[in-house]
Amino acid sequence: MIQKYFKKEEWFSNIRGDVLSGLVVALALIPEAIAFSIIAGVDPKIGLYASFSMAVVIAFMGGRPGMISAATGAMALLMVTLVKEHGLQYLLAATLLTGVLQMIAGYFKLGSFMSFVPRAVVVGFVNALAILIFSAQLPELTNVTWHVYALTAFGLAIIYLFPYVPKVGSLLPSPLVTIIVITLITVFMDIDVRTVGDMGQLPDTLPVFLLPDIPWNLETLMIVLPYSISLAMVGLLESLMTATIVDDLTDTKSDKNRECTGQGVANVATGFLGGMAGCAMIGQSVINVKSGGRTRLSTLIAGSFLLIMVVFLSDIISVIPMAALVAVMIMVSIGTFDWSSIVKLKTLPISTNVVMLATVGVVVWTHNLALGVFVGILLASLFFANKISHFMYCTTHFEEASNTKTYTIVGQVFFNSADKFVEFFDFKEVVDKVVIDLTRAHFWDISAVYALDKVVIKFRREGCDVELIGQNEASKTIIDRFGIHDDPKEIEKVMGGH
Repeated sequence: MIQKYFKKEEWFSNIRGDVLSGLVVALALIPEAIAFSIIAGVDPKIGLYASFSMAVVIAFMGGRPGMISAATGAMALLMVTLVKEHGLQYLLAATLLTGVLQMIAGYFKLGSFMSFVPRAVVVGFVNALAILIFSAQLPELTNVTWHVYALTAFGLAIIYLFPYVPKVGSLLPSPLVTIIVITLITVFMDIDVRTVGDMGQLPDTLPVFLLPDIPWNLETLMIVLPYSISLAMVGLLESLMTATIVDDLTDTKSDKNRECTGQGVANVATGFLGGMAGCAMIGQSVINVKSGGRTRLSTLIAGSFLLIMVVFLSDIISVIPMAALVAVMIMVSIGTFDWSSIVKLKTLPISTNVVMLATVGVVVWTHNLALGVFVGILLASLFFANKISHFMYCTTHFEEASNTKTYTIVGQVFFNSADKFVEFFDFKEVVDKVVIDLTRAHFWDISAVYALDKVVIKFRREGCDVELIGQNEASKTIIDRFGIHDDPKEIEKVMGGH
């Protein structure tokens, strides 16, 4: 057990890069955690405590080294109604239940279902998230003085040019340099711009263990359960999608089932520490990776630094200009967007493009990441079903001596190809016997079995003897279990006594 959670290479193989990237992430987390708290309708410290707890716990329990988990906008949106109608204590209870549900998902290895998410949906998810991250910065760039635009532009220049500075450029992550330089400029030049301190009051105490002050009964469970189910699903979906993206960025693999369990443990811990439910953050995870973070240490440092800074260094943190953090987030949005997907629109199949664009459209329109992914998966499934149904055909052979016609079916028979299967047969042709050869066919569902019943019963109604041959074991099992063409009582019902 200890070896599973404390592999040396997952902790201490990149110490300098992880410490510096963790510091950058911690600074970037502060305004986001405050903003998400405001969205959810709770005190800023709730989001900050959640970001600390999620990051620290997931560093040990998560299935993806270097990935950042904290309070997120997607989760915050789901909490609004619960907080408004029932208050903070019920939110904490919902956070605990969310964690329990996620641990159950991990136990049943539901993380393996990520293999059902097509590449087009992942690309759409990434692009939509990049657009949302960028659009979230726009309020900080509207109705402001020219100083904000100048500082943001200068920050972006540092981010992209600093890595080319000889020797020093490779030692420090450029986002960290940007935050320090822009802060020093605004302080020493006394430039009046919006700062982190303007976002909300930072907490001055450490979080403490507490039980939600609610009646622990069935009525409470019925109140929080619907919210917890939604939070658990969205949290796991966003976390697993983020893990897939970080896998691609680092060319490494993650343990999706362990990530499910880890998210659950982190949310339970967060609920007991007075925080709101959270999940993996694509934006912060990209910042971490692009700033040099690779191991669990970077995630632990991010969470630990976050708490230390907001509680003990709040006077310093509060003067960081939002323009510096906006520059970092714009860099994240540019780096997150899959620009090659635009070029590939001309060469990829239309169905793939539709799935990708639909995922982007739904996520951006609704700000609901889960809904966008579900729509993308649904469309991809429909396109796949339609495509595979075309790979079915039938050949026939007539034997005059015995007046027997053989139909050889090749392909997949399921709900979308069932009607096509029935159309292969000529029920008006006068023959003594029909042989249906299924050696190269596979029956997948009840619709396919129903279609076979329909064919067999129709031929028998015309006075033909029907024989099925060549069924594989799986097809034979489903046909024998659900088929009625060899059941005299069922046939009598279907034929209506004719």
